[in-house]
Amino acid sequence: MPRTLFGTDGVRGRANSEPMTAEIAMRIGMAAGQVFRRGAHRNRAVIGKDTRLSGYMIEQALTAGFLSVGVDVLLLGPLPTPAVGFLTRSMRADVGVMISASHNPYEDNGIKLFGPDGFKLSDAVETQIGALVASPHQLNLAASPDIGRAKRIGDSDGRYIEAVKGSVAKALDLSGLKIVVDCANGAAYKVAPTVLWELGAEVVPVGVSPDGFNINGNCGSTHPGVLQEQVITHHAHIGIALDGDADRVVLVCERGRVIDGDQLMATISDHWVRDGRLTGRGIVATVMSNLGLERYLGARKLELIRTQVGDRYVLERMRSAGYNLGGEQSGHIIMTDYATTGDGLMAALQGLAAMIRSGKPASETFRAFEPVPQFLKNVRVANANDALGAGVVTRAIADAEARLGKNGRILVRKSGTEPLIRVMAEGDDSDLVRAVVDQIIEAIPRSAA
Repeated sequence: MPRTLFGTDGVRGRANSEPMTAEIAMRIGMAAGQVFRRGAHRNRAVIGKDTRLSGYMIEQALTAGFLSVGVDVLLLGPLPTPAVGFLTRSMRADVGVMISASHNPYEDNGIKLFGPDGFKLSDAVETQIGALVASPHQLNLAASPDIGRAKRIGDSDGRYIEAVKGSVAKALDLSGLKIVVDCANGAAYKVAPTVLWELGAEVVPVGVSPDGFNINGNCGSTHPGVLQEQVITHHAHIGIALDGDADRVVLVCERGRVIDGDQLMATISDHWVRDGRLTGRGIVATVMSNLGLERYLGARKLELIRTQVGDRYVLERMRSAGYNLGGEQSGHIIMTDYATTGDGLMAALQGLAAMIRSGKPASETFRAFEPVPQFLKNVRVANANDALGAGVVTRAIADAEARLGKNGRILVRKSGTEPLIRVMAEGDDSDLVRAVVDQIIEAIPRSAA
């Protein structure tokens, strides 16, 4: 069966519409519980969520599914995605679930699954679960005495807070720093300000009043304008913006300029090289990372290993090739020494440690390289595969590549989470970069009509 249920980051869609309905969520719980039942002990699942209104519905449906196949459920409440990965392993659960659509608006939701090791599932395991969801007659209900039990865990946020603080040197002291943190009215609205305050910072919290509807609403890492304004207004040393489930981060320097994942990875890699902590002699990133990052690393005799877009693919390459730092330009920073998935808060702390060590302001610390002009546009289509396969589009791409030549790159791909085609180009000539992107974009609507 093709992986039609799972996308690049779990199951995602409009809440209360397929596949994000209570019925399908219940079957996902049943299928995942059946796949991960191991041994004679009472199997357990942990379930976390962000702050979307639909999280209540999906949480209850998943719980019912797990209980019906004899798996106990530990409910964590609102917590970042990396916290669920951490607690799955820490609490010896057999499977972990995060209910979130990450940076998407509140109308959407999603289901991300973790194995007992705390890592996201492989394509093969997701396919196995998807096949069971599509064939519910193959699901085995537990006998009446074996139905699972559910309970809420009261100290889940405290466990994660201590793990985050433990990921940085015990000597890290944020005293004297004023930090604005934008939690996107999402999963980190309690834990992120707490971590920064307990490490000594003066904290200005933003986006910490979730109401079920305002997650990612003109705030967070995908809308850094609010953070930029707050950093300037409060004369802060730095700003930190997380997304709805806090697995990605962008920073804002004291001058109000955005610092993306590429600059953060470059800064952390330099910090780790000095300490002898960087393994694999480089970092892993995606095809979207700026050419300037590749040149920066190359000048230091470090490699940039590129993968397809998606933090799961970055992580797979890191684990197979022995790298401990990787991520995406969008701010998914993965540090396998400390976490099993992208962790925006942990990445921000590593960046703060580098800034304190340098003795320089954020505007200088996180300007590791001069980015090559890069331009990205999205176009919404009815069928991305049909649009990308159309002759007019392939000819436009080929012509654009010829115009750009060896001094840049073009990347045209479909989104893994939305009905979009993303067109990106980069090169030393900014005017030419914009021109070739527009050239391709103009071809797509005609082919997708």
